Amino acid sequence: MDKIDLENKTFTKITSKERIEKRQWNPLALREAVINAMVHNDFTYELAPKFEFFSDRFEITSYGGLPQGLSRSEFFEGISIPRSKELMRVFRDMELVEQLGSGVPRILQSYSRECFHFSDNYIRMSFPMEEVQTGMTFNVGANVGANVGANKLVEILSNKPGLNSKQLSAYFDVTSRTIERWIKQLRTEGKIKFKGERKTGGYWVVQDGES
Repeated sequence: MDKIDLENKTFTKITSKERIEKRQWNPLALREAVINAMVHNDFTYELAPKFEFFSDRFEITSYGGLPQGLSRSEFFEGISIPRSKELMRVFRDMELVEQLGSGVPRILQSYSRECFHFSDNYIRMSFPMEEVQTGMTFNVGANVGANVGANKLVEILSNKPGLNSKQLSAYFDVTSRTIERWIKQLRTEGKIKFKGERKTGGYWVVQDGES
């Protein structure tokens, strides 16, 4: 879920009256779709659900078609026959699901039935990417937590080594104090190090075998 939340970019547009934010996909619908795919996947195929990002869509494939005795119309109405009652119980105990059959109706609040594709061996959900309005910019930090943010910082430094904290802050929509906290965490973990003079130097990713 953290990985999906990171990939689900937030675009921002600041006007004279308000700050407008838009995600590429509805996060609540994606959460329900992920849980639905896990709970209803037929693990006798010895395959886990597959999650794929494309340039224009996000697809989730769960294995096994509709359970026997369940029609497509009943599926869309929220009637649910979980393949594993034990797995459903675990998800319910972890408070990942509220009630049986609520997932699909919630997904349909944001996406149409045409996003669902059925076969005898799998069910695929394909969610199109939202169109970004003119003038909207992408802010990495708008949808990352501490660990995800620190990992993203390492990724940026891997591609652009030598950036200082001020330059790194341009990639995130968070405070400079948050950037400094991520840097401190990564330096403590030995993942990055500072090179150069205090005012002109920057941070580099520590390579394997490097101290």
